[in-house]
Amino acid sequence: MPVTRTEVIELLSAMVEIDSVTPWLIPDGAGEGRVAQYIADWLTAADIGAEIEIVEVEPGRPNLLARLRGTGGGPTLCVNAHADTVGYANWPAEALRPRLDGDRLYGLGSADDKAGCVAGMLAMASIAKSGVKLRGDLLLACVADEEGCSIGSQHLVEMGLDIDAAIVIEPQETDELIVEHQGFGWIDVITHGVPAHGCVPEIGVDAIVHLAEVITRMHKLDNTVFIPGASAMNGRTVFHTGTISGGTDYATYPGRAVLGIEIGTQPGEHLSDRVAEIEAIFAEVAKTEPGFKGEVRVHLDREPFQARGHERLQEILTEAMTQVLGRSPKVTGMNGWTDAALMQAAGIPTLLIGSTGGNYHAPDEWASIGELVKLCDIVERAAVGYLA
Repeated sequence: MPVTRTEVIELLSAMVEIDSVTPWLIPDGAGEGRVAQYIADWLTAADIGAEIEIVEVEPGRPNLLARLRGTGGGPTLCVNAHADTVGYANWPAEALRPRLDGDRLYGLGSADDKAGCVAGMLAMASIAKSGVKLRGDLLLACVADEEGCSIGSQHLVEMGLDIDAAIVIEPQETDELIVEHQGFGWIDVITHGVPAHGCVPEIGVDAIVHLAEVITRMHKLDNTVFIPGASAMNGRTVFHTGTISGGTDYATYPGRAVLGIEIGTQPGEHLSDRVAEIEAIFAEVAKTEPGFKGEVRVHLDREPFQARGHERLQEILTEAMTQVLGRSPKVTGMNGWTDAALMQAAGIPTLLIGSTGGNYHAPDEWASIGELVKLCDIVERAAVGYLA
């Protein structure tokens, strides 16, 4: 039986109601414990014969794994979606209250990425109830912490589960088949000055002024290199400021200023390339600003994703998407980052798909119910095609 609109609405609504904010971003976030238990209970109640395991990655931070075993002798296909969300301080009264308006279901995580979990759950249940015989195993992984530092998928690939291929689900246009995307780094750009009384400029070195010089040149790098050199597949290299701090009081030269940035890398690049560009800016500023001292601290480094060994999976996914959508998918990249990079880096041929939504990480996040129904069909067809 095909997955229905009613099934999608009911399951996605129930998932949205469960707080699963990653504590990596929000220290008092609820974590994934309750949502993992809900998924386990739902799959148990569905009575589909799946082997279900809640795997603690860190205390209170589980992955939910469900395996639908085949008859034997076939490969294992993993469907990976993340069960965590970002915070909801900007819409506390509405975020966990799912609201249906026409084709759109509004709520925190409705698109990013509880829709992905729902697609995997409903596709697995539909396959089991259809009676189709699979040779290989279908493994559903609803992982923790993709919105943080991806401890869930990192733990998954370190478990030695002999996964032969993976489909990662993230919100995007339903007709897009992603074969690569950017990497990124979270970096602090730090300038060090000399604190001094405001009346002794011959001693003081202004770290904030020096940081302003760096920021101006980084903005120029974005405008003259990243924007005009945008990748045809992945768009412009990501660059934006995120946080800034510095100084102690009005009356004192600031001895330290810190800028937090997110900056991207294209396939074939490494974060060391971006660090080298920032250090070249430091050298330029030092020529005109006496006493300049700059420092780069990398807090998180994620490599780009580029699919490899994925040809059979892509052929099967393309056929499934064409059958459901009535047209061939657009094979492309994206300028964001996903756990697909971790799966592929572990040697698992990986592709990325999703369904249409909007307002990710913002108030009134929404998922298209009609497109999510299509995604369930695509996942089911692709899994059967790969494992039968």
